[in-house]
Amino acid sequence: MAAVIEVEQLEKTFTVLHKTGRLRRTRTQVHAVAGVDFTIEAGEMVGYIGPNGAGKSTTIKMLTGILVPSGGRIRVVGLDPSRRRVEVARRIGVVFGQRTQLWWDLPLRDSFELLRHVYRVGPQRHAQNLTGFIDLLDMGEFLDTPVRQLSLGQRMRGELTAALLHDPEIVYLDEPTIGLDVVSKAQVREFLATINRERGTTVLLTTHDLADIERLCRRVMIIDHGRVLYDGDLDTIKARFGTERTLVVDLEEAAPPIAVEGAEVVKVEGPRQWLRFKRADVTAADLVAQVAARARLVDLSVEEPDIEGVVRRIYLEGLDG
Repeated sequence: MAAVIEVEQLEKTFTVLHKTGRLRRTRTQVHAVAGVDFTIEAGEMVGYIGPNGAGKSTTIKMLTGILVPSGGRIRVVGLDPSRRRVEVARRIGVVFGQRTQLWWDLPLRDSFELLRHVYRVGPQRHAQNLTGFIDLLDMGEFLDTPVRQLSLGQRMRGELTAALLHDPEIVYLDEPTIGLDVVSKAQVREFLATINRERGTTVLLTTHDLADIERLCRRVMIIDHGRVLYDGDLDTIKARFGTERTLVVDLEEAAPPIAVEGAEVVKVEGPRQWLRFKRADVTAADLVAQVAARARLVDLSVEEPDIEGVVRRIYLEGLDG
């Protein structure tokens, strides 16, 4: 597959002024992005994650042409975004969770029509795309509602549609599910998976909701202090750093922490206990047998490690931990 995003030694430095006296200011250089390299091929869906201030949003803004890099090289669909911003804009879609590209006082349908003219999309192509998105995102009931009256979940569905109506090759999503309820998150995730699968749209997703990454992305890039710590398969990093599992047991009666070989009780709430164990030390079946020999079980479940716990370990221990 052809590369649609190429980033080489990307840097972005900001100058910050600090007050050091009544009339004096000192300048400090802040390296928001410091030597980032990656390539994304057509049709990939990649998670780009890290803590606040890691450099995620700054990277996205340079990829869209909003910010000019301080150093390095970017090519998006073969173009330099900061020099060919208008051309790049017609071939990408962007959703910033905290900002809107819709007209606040107009019905949602009118925003879509205005965007058709902005992107110079033909009426037939626009109508076909809009009909498909209305169906996928279940927007029929609120198309004629002013944007300011929409719920957050409804507005986000409108934002996604606005970003994709012109058939972009790439879509950048910066916190697309922030503040959404469980149902709305599920709708957004299913829509993105469908667009990627059926249209081959390349997706770069930044989010603090790591469930988004787990459900949508096979590849993940982890960034911290402006540098990429890891770029690879999500399952691989989970297998390496997500070795701990948790057995949750509901006992017939409340009891002191159960002492079993190969596991540690990390939490007790009435008759429910959480036992943490490592895959290499004991199997879930052996652990259940030990617990059942010591107390009467009502119910049980095994919790697999989530990516949030994996990322936390990487930050604490490093990739060599």
